[in-house]
Amino acid sequence: MRRHFFSTNVLSLAALAAITACGGTSGENFGNDGAGGSAGADPAGCLERCFEAGGDVDACNLACEVTGGSGGSGATSGAGGGGNTGNVGGMAGMGGTGNTGNVGGMSGGGGTGGGGPTGPVGKCSDPIPPGAQTPPPPKAYTGGSCPTLMPGTNTIMSQGNSREFILMVPEDLDPSETNLPIVFMWHWLQGSANSFVSKGEVQAAVNDNRFIAVLPEKKGDVGFPLPFIPLDLVWPYDTAQSAARQEEEFVFFDDMLACVNEQYSVNLSCVSSAGVSAGALWMGQLLWGRGEYLSSVLSLSGGVGGSFIKPYQPSPHKMPVFSLWGGPGDVCGVIIQFEPMTLELEQNLTNDGHFLVECQHNCGHGVPPFTPPPGLSKFHGMWQFAFDHPYWLADGDSPYLTDGLPEGVPDWCGIGMGSAVPRTDPLCEEEGCPL
Repeated sequence: MRRHFFSTNVLSLAALAAITACGGTSGENFGNDGAGGSAGADPAGCLERCFEAGGDVDACNLACEVTGGSGGSGATSGAGGGGNTGNVGGMAGMGGTGNTGNVGGMSGGGGTGGGGPTGPVGKCSDPIPPGAQTPPPPKAYTGGSCPTLMPGTNTIMSQGNSREFILMVPEDLDPSETNLPIVFMWHWLQGSANSFVSKGEVQAAVNDNRFIAVLPEKKGDVGFPLPFIPLDLVWPYDTAQSAARQEEEFVFFDDMLACVNEQYSVNLSCVSSAGVSAGALWMGQLLWGRGEYLSSVLSLSGGVGGSFIKPYQPSPHKMPVFSLWGGPGDVCGVIIQFEPMTLELEQNLTNDGHFLVECQHNCGHGVPPFTPPPGLSKFHGMWQFAFDHPYWLADGDSPYLTDGLPEGVPDWCGIGMGSAVPRTDPLCEEEGCPL
């Protein structure tokens, strides 16, 4: 069912008072009625398409703010309240001039509507529009000269540490094929870069979607904060990790990006990062630690806060985020509860103006039950999110607000926090928590 926003020319005094409280300054008396204001505009039907794509009211308001309607003409003059600056327009245009009125009857010039995302809209395959925001160039490699990289496992020196990662490119990559997107993929507890390659069907995805995949391998020094639990937490996202240890991992990201960019044709306006479980908890840190380089982030059972995960910090770049978790049963080892941490991350991202796709399945901490389009890799729709959101999009904007969610994104996903309709199909793969 389509949701409608509206304005009206006849409102009760109580409603008018409420609008004034939200939008304008007060006088003392009501003025005489004048002609009512016109409804706010909805350019290109953004709201309608946003709702049809599954967005909730708050998310669509944030992304589709439009100009407010024009206020009516006052019957008599006097200082009235300023018009409401509405998310959607419509309600704007109610204030204005009255006799000496705090609302001015329904007379006078209305307020201006709020401004939504303004700027270019497009995808990673599109040319960068003139004047659009672009990321800074990659940082210099800390190991001196980059070693020659090959598809498969590579070793580099990063801040004096020997670190490994898997590099994957299309198997039929032609030298003339340039400007490839790049996705960093961070693995889970007791997993490995090879685990991600296998379970994520990464080579098939790279072949289908034509991108470069970089899969970092853990260093192996992130111990659990309780000494009687011999567990490596993989990435430095917990509160026991120092700022210096986090910075070391941020620099590892810098060094991988620098060396891959040096030897392959990388679209630096399409640098995305994805994490699963522990890797997703790390995404909650990388998005602020190196957000100035990231065009998008994909978090699968991650989040921030909770009993021992580091808190949220704002990102220097408002990149779109794909947030997925396995419902209330998404728990690992009892103490790691991913639903509240995911929702805490989503709330902070929403407050900061990031575009968000939310997905909630019902398989707990297991493999997300994607059903791909025929002939495409299993997680095609998820990777497509990365390639549909270049760095240069206006803050909070997305082509999905007008085009809807693309093929391959499950029907248990929606646009904006609270928009996902949880999956109900009982069929799930095996659980993924190693604890």
